[in-house]
Amino acid sequence: MSMTPLSEAPRVPAARALRVEGDIKQVASGQKMSSGLGMTQVCKALVLLLMLVPLVNCAAGSVAAEASLDNRLRQAQTASDEAIALYKAGEYARAEPLYQRALALGEETLGKNHPTVATLLNNLANLYLEQGLYARAEPLLQRALALREETLGKNHPDVAFPLNNLASLYQAQGLYARAEPLLQRALALGEETPGKNHPTVATSLNNLAGLYQAQGLYARAEPLFQRALALGEETLGKNHPDVATSLNNLANLYLDQGLYARAEPLLQRALALGEETLGKNHPTVAALLSNLANIYLNQGLYARAEPLLQRALALGEETLGKNHPDVATLLNNLALTCLAQQRLTEALSLLTRAFALSERRLRQEALDFSESRRADFLRYLRPQEEHLYRLLRAHPDDTHVRRAALSAALLLKGRSVEETADVSRTLYRSLSPRDRDTFEQLRGLRTQLATLSFRNPGSRAPSDTPQRIQQLTDQGDALEADLAKRSAPLRALTAFPSPSEIVDRVAASLPKDGALVELIAYWDSPLVSKPGTPRAKSPGQLRYLALVLFPDASTRAVDLGPAEPIDVAASRLRTALANRDASFQATAQQLHQLVFQPLLPVLGNTRRLFLSPDGQLGLVPFAALHDGHGFLVDSFDFTYLSSGRNLLSRPEGTTPLRSVAVFADPDFSASPPALPLPPGTDSARAERSSALEHFFSTLRADIAQHPWTPLPGTRAEALAIQRLLPQAQLFLGAEANKERLMHLPPPGILHVATHGFFLEDAPALEGSRAVGHFGALGDRTLVPRSTNPLLRSGLVLTGVSAPSNSAGAHSALVTALELAGLDLWGTQLVVMSACDTGRGDVRLGQGVYGLHRAFIAAGAETVVMSLWKVNDETTRVLMESYYRNLLAGQGRAAALREAMLALRQTRPHPHYWAPFIALGQDAPLRSLAPKPQESAEK
Repeated sequence: MSMTPLSEAPRVPAARALRVEGDIKQVASGQKMSSGLGMTQVCKALVLLLMLVPLVNCAAGSVAAEASLDNRLRQAQTASDEAIALYKAGEYARAEPLYQRALALGEETLGKNHPTVATLLNNLANLYLEQGLYARAEPLLQRALALREETLGKNHPDVAFPLNNLASLYQAQGLYARAEPLLQRALALGEETPGKNHPTVATSLNNLAGLYQAQGLYARAEPLFQRALALGEETLGKNHPDVATSLNNLANLYLDQGLYARAEPLLQRALALGEETLGKNHPTVAALLSNLANIYLNQGLYARAEPLLQRALALGEETLGKNHPDVATLLNNLALTCLAQQRLTEALSLLTRAFALSERRLRQEALDFSESRRADFLRYLRPQEEHLYRLLRAHPDDTHVRRAALSAALLLKGRSVEETADVSRTLYRSLSPRDRDTFEQLRGLRTQLATLSFRNPGSRAPSDTPQRIQQLTDQGDALEADLAKRSAPLRALTAFPSPSEIVDRVAASLPKDGALVELIAYWDSPLVSKPGTPRAKSPGQLRYLALVLFPDASTRAVDLGPAEPIDVAASRLRTALANRDASFQATAQQLHQLVFQPLLPVLGNTRRLFLSPDGQLGLVPFAALHDGHGFLVDSFDFTYLSSGRNLLSRPEGTTPLRSVAVFADPDFSASPPALPLPPGTDSARAERSSALEHFFSTLRADIAQHPWTPLPGTRAEALAIQRLLPQAQLFLGAEANKERLMHLPPPGILHVATHGFFLEDAPALEGSRAVGHFGALGDRTLVPRSTNPLLRSGLVLTGVSAPSNSAGAHSALVTALELAGLDLWGTQLVVMSACDTGRGDVRLGQGVYGLHRAFIAAGAETVVMSLWKVNDETTRVLMESYYRNLLAGQGRAAALREAMLALRQTRPHPHYWAPFIALGQDAPLRSLAPKPQESAEK
């Protein structure tokens, strides 16, 4: 069920009916209707009598054993019968232990690999799906699907049941791309056997149509819904509870399109049928009540809608439990009714409860997700977050609304990368041999992905490259999920503060002279649509909002307006600064007027700001904004954060400085050492080696023509750092290679001075000119081959221009995806003294996907990065000053500000002094200051 904007009248899944197929002698399997519908069809988990004959014959030597076997089977059958009856009545809590007992007896009697066990797994999973317990249902469904494919074959019609169920789970989490191929396959299997006119085909039709509807593909959904309804009425009869499902589905499709006259009679009929066949207290009835209320709600008939919604909420909480995802939608629907009648206090209470349920889902369901799946889930849940931002725009002066909106921002901004970092942190603290092997496999897969993704489309690459990339991506996701699952119990012990606590906790972490500024980009639309307005087909207008938090936990809100002029000004400012335009000041003033000037009345005398940007503002150096009199660097001290949540103390406590590693002045023409291949069979290793070499040979045509300018200034930069920090280990020239970097023990400081690259996400059309650039060093471009931004950004190291016959020349480029696999726990500071290291793909609420994200995921506390091409000589001066300031005990962001001010004395254009920002902790480095005698010598 998607959390749609308030003005869209969110729907609750419709009637959850039960159809028992077969009789006592048949093995049947359950199937679940689409999450958008909530209809479940479950059959008895009974064992075909003939299937038991071989097992009984095996025990023929013992009458007692035969009797015991028969007794256990009867117990399993009884437990299954009772569970089905309770499930049918909507009494899920009472059904669960019976389903579990039936499964345990089935596994004990028939063995864990018997096809009937797949039925029992499927039925128990259905029960969890109905209760919104997706994390418990998924492994059961995956096991049921694998078991059924193994024992019955992949083309057996019964395989369609777990396919439908697993797809329903993915749809309930917004993972539409995962759900669609499963549903298409389930429909094809059903139509082939038992045939296009069998009632089970209606299940697949409804599910697939519901998936299209959730994506706004109404023209594709309607004929499937209509066919499912006709098929159900023909084969089951017009009064069967499953027909209520199809009635509801079609009605909701019309509701989405504003066709209320067509939707209402269908929903009224579905409700009457559900109450008659299932009873007035069945959870399905709660869904139908809510959906009928939505028709009245959208027409402004609030007096008719509200009692239906109140009854639906009470019934949903009673039958599904107060923490069920469907209850969140019921809360949202009722909140909309209250808002339409100007009852803000009631509406906010309901919306706050709904958001708490959304946050609860994230903490429970996503603990064992891979990073990409977690990011998809966060996007799916984001509309619930945006409800609160829309409400705040309408009521900016309400203290309670501000607090609720700020709670959402503090909990969800940058959540994906932080969860990813928590997984590696937890495992690295107690790394087992199994964990180490999994990490190494994951790093190997990422190297292969980088290899395949950078192939030149004009080269003679194998025709199966796209399939291979997808296969490697899936394998990597599976390994990430495995690591996340193993770390979940420990991570659950250090959970984030609750929505009711987060604001106070972050406020208490602010210094007395500071303030937090959360900049939020969100899609805005009216809280309450004009009656009769159909569901919006677009998300609305993108806007910026600023939420300010002070140490006393007081808050302020500022609506910054539409995003388009702000984003245009931000882009123009970056371009002007990167190109050293003399007229940059006008653009810097324009962005200041749009974004910062509206904050001044709110900030008062506060000058120390912890800034958490969003959208395109994440690529802007606020220090270079100009108020008409001077730069903001002169009057404000900025510390950049992914989220204000970063101000909270880290669970692992302090880690002293261990070492300083500096990579600089790579020898681009040297032959780097061959990168060790990941673990695997000899044939697999040979395949990987061939792929890696093929990668570099096909890429060389592009990079050989690129002017990879030597960086002698970075060598001087490294030597200056070593003079200040004698413990620094330098990797210069040929030593500045990928193999060294990827196998580096966790340093206290990691400093990398080289070229960086970021490839724009543009379609790779044959014969077209790409828009990706290597670090903005020139006009030479490469065509990106992956939609993953972490594969389109990285660093250039030794060997990038090595001769074609150089062994291991593929080791020259390291992508952000590979860098995310480093162990940087305990690393206090990463400095990327390279071009464009702060760039990447911008994703609302989750920051910039690029190099700095990779280092944060790897464990770095603070990352210093550049926003455009940097000059290596002026960067050397800036960095030497930065480290001197750090040695003097200044904070990691404050030290950079002072270095910028110093450089500005000789280089007044912000192109030179403003390209770097520090993201993360601002505290001084621990255990860094040199010994007294060393300071005296210097």
